[in-house]
This record gives sequence, structure tokens and C-alpha cells, in this order.
Amino acid sequence: MTAKTANNSAKFHSLSRRIVLQFCVFTLVISAVYGLISFTLMYTLEDSFIEQQLQQEAAYLSAQQQNSGQWSQPARSNMQLYFSRDTLPDDVRSRALSEPARKEFYAAEGRHYHLYTVSAQPEVLLLAEVSQQLLVRPIRGGVLQFLIISALIITTLACLIAWFVSRKTTRPLKQLAALVDNVAPEQLSQHFSKPFSSEFASQFANDEVGILARTLEHSLSGIARALKREKSFTADVSHELRTPLAVIKNAAELWQSQQAGGQQPAPPRAEPDSDKQLMARIYDAAVQMEKTVQTLLILARAEHTADKNSNTELMPLLERAILDNSLLLQGKPVTVELCDSCQVSINANADMLKVLLDNLLSNAFKYTQSGEVSITFSNNCLLIRDTGPGIAADIYPHITEPGVKGRHSTGFGFGLAIVKRLCEHQGWQMSVSSGQVSDDKGTTVKVQFSQ
Repeated sequence: MTAKTANNSAKFHSLSRRIVLQFCVFTLVISAVYGLISFTLMYTLEDSFIEQQLQQEAAYLSAQQQNSGQWSQPARSNMQLYFSRDTLPDDVRSRALSEPARKEFYAAEGRHYHLYTVSAQPEVLLLAEVSQQLLVRPIRGGVLQFLIISALIITTLACLIAWFVSRKTTRPLKQLAALVDNVAPEQLSQHFSKPFSSEFASQFANDEVGILARTLEHSLSGIARALKREKSFTADVSHELRTPLAVIKNAAELWQSQQAGGQQPAPPRAEPDSDKQLMARIYDAAVQMEKTVQTLLILARAEHTADKNSNTELMPLLERAILDNSLLLQGKPVTVELCDSCQVSINANADMLKVLLDNLLSNAFKYTQSGEVSITFSNNCLLIRDTGPGIAADIYPHITEPGVKGRHSTGFGFGLAIVKRLCEHQGWQMSVSSGQVSDDKGTTVKVQFSQ
């Protein structure tokens, strides 16, 4: 059984149903506690009222005894004085003797007694038959019924309120689940390419559900960016490895042609020297591919960690990039002007800088049919100008997006997109101007390096 099947077969536990159930149980418990407290309070008040009557009567009898020296009869007809527990009525005597501290007694035919000690030595007891004064006990059945009905009504109302509250509480969760569920994996980059997109988390209030929505948005944005990086990595690799692979292919073809022509007389040691040069070109191309792959892997990583930047001489990298892309200038009346101002040292990753220069120079060499390509450096800014046809106005605003290229381009349209990503990764600023959208001739690319 797959995980998906197991999840689908698992019993669904509704959150709203659990809220309603717990709310109803809580209300029932509160109602029961309230009823118990009410019963206890009524019985306590009733007993306190009777006890107060006995105390008043005992105080009156004690005052009379002190004045006359004799105990008089109680003023209330339901009370009677006794001078020993042995003389108490049969309904009370046995329990009064066995439980001296007991004050309340139940007898047959609904009789109810309260016993109060007026004097301990000599023993004087005041017994009151209070069955006619009881208010709570005769109606306790009705009171209990009333409390039960009230508890059921309150519980019903509480369940309705809990149902309404649970629906209102879980509605944002259901909306959030529907939003996430409706986003297909291939659409993640469209919905969540920008972190904390206002079209997602802003739909929810600033509460727990909103926090969950923002957390999901952040996670989905990370996934979308990872997918986008993976997609870009595949395209970047195919784009960047074309030049060194072409060098290796040309070197191999040249070696094969030399081997085929090796039957003709050749000067001594010429062939070994040629082989060394060919092997050197193949080796250099392989090293360039390795560095390119490492650079692209850095761009594809989820975290933009600080790479090992160092003081890098710009001029040797420019010269190497010009030589690596010189095949694009064969047969063209194009002059490459490398200004002495490029004899500087900048704080950058050499491999990343080489990939950037290769892309910019290959574009300039490829699209310049005549004229010149100038490379200058000023105020920590690299400028590469060409006298090519420039960038068409319809694609100019999107020229740094992946896959965007001119009508006559033979590439895949990833060169400037890679340069843009490199600049963003390193904190550099890149701008592109074109003769078709400005007064300048050709295209000018400006890269402002960080201090």
C-alpha cells in the first residue's frame, strides 16, 4: 500500500466536529458543576436559617434561666427542651447517643429534626422538628428537573454557537488547503517566484491561520525558487558548455586531419609540437568546463553563501576570454580594443568573473559584423561596447530573462540571463543599453562591481 493510499484510507477527524464536541462536553460539565453548587447552596442556606432560629431560642431560654433559675418552655411550638440524650424521642435517641456530634436527624413519615446543645454541663438540649419549615427538600425533585432541562437547553445553545464558531474558524484553513492543493508543481514558479507574494498570505487575517499561510508561502516560495534554479541550471549548463565543447571538437578534428595528412613528408618534430598544442587546447577547454560547472552549481545552490572572493587581476581574464571567443571574429573586419584602464585588480571570484566575461564578449563578437568592440574600466565599472545592430525594441525590456533572444540569434537566449544571475549572486549591478532604443550605436553593457 502506497503512502497516498494509506493517507486516503485513514479516518478523517474533522476539526470543526472536535471543536463542537469539546465545547458541548465542557458546557455539560459546567452545567453539572453549577447544579451541584446550586443544590449545596440551597441546602446550606436552609440549614443556616434553621440553625439561626435555634440559636435565638437557646439564647432566650438561657436568659430566662439566669433570671428565674429555672428552664422555661420554648416559645416556638416545634421546639422542646431535653436534659439528657436518654430522654430524646425514639426517632432521635439512638443516633444521638451513637453520634454525639450529629445535629440533623431524619425520622419516619417525613419528620426532620435539628438538635442544638444549649448547655453541656449540665446537659441541656433543644430539639426542633422542622419538617414544616423545610423549603428546599420538598421541591428538590422539581429543582433537579429544572436544572437538568436548563443544562440541556444551555448545552444545545452552546453546541449551536460552537458549530458556528468552528465553521468560521476552520473556513480559512479550508481556503488555505484549497489554495495549496490547486497549485500544480509546474505552476509553483509562477505563483511563488517572489517571496511573500501579496496574492497568497495577504488573503488571511493576522492570526494563527495567517501565520500558517505565511509559513506555507515562505516554504512554497523556497521550493519554487529551487525548481527555478534547477531549471535554469539545466539550461545554463547546456549553454555554457557549448564553447569549450566546440574547442575540444575542433582540436580533435584538427588532430584527425593532421593524422590523415601524416603520410606526406613533414619537418622533424613538427608533429609532436602540434600534438602538444592540441592536447593543451583540449586540456584548457576541459578545465574551463570544470570551472563553468562549478560556477553554475554555486548559482544553483539554495543558499547564497559567501564564496571565496579574492583580489583578481582583470586584464588576464579579459585576454583569456578574448582568445577563447576569437573564433567568433574569424573573417570579420572587427577590431577588439582592450583599454589599459582594465589593468586593475578587483575583489571577485575568478571563475564567476570568467563566465561573465565569456558571455558578454561572445555576445559582442557574435553580433558585431564590422567595426570594433571596446573594453574599458572606470570607477570600478566595466564597460563593453560594440558596433553591432543593437537589441530589438520589442525584446529590450526582457533581454535578461531566460530564453529571450533576437530573430536572427542562433543561440538559446541564456547568456545575459546567466550574467544577470551572476551579478545578483555577487551583488554587482548590470545595465544594458542599445542603439535601437537610444542614440548610441550598437550595444553597451555596464557591470558595476561592489566595493
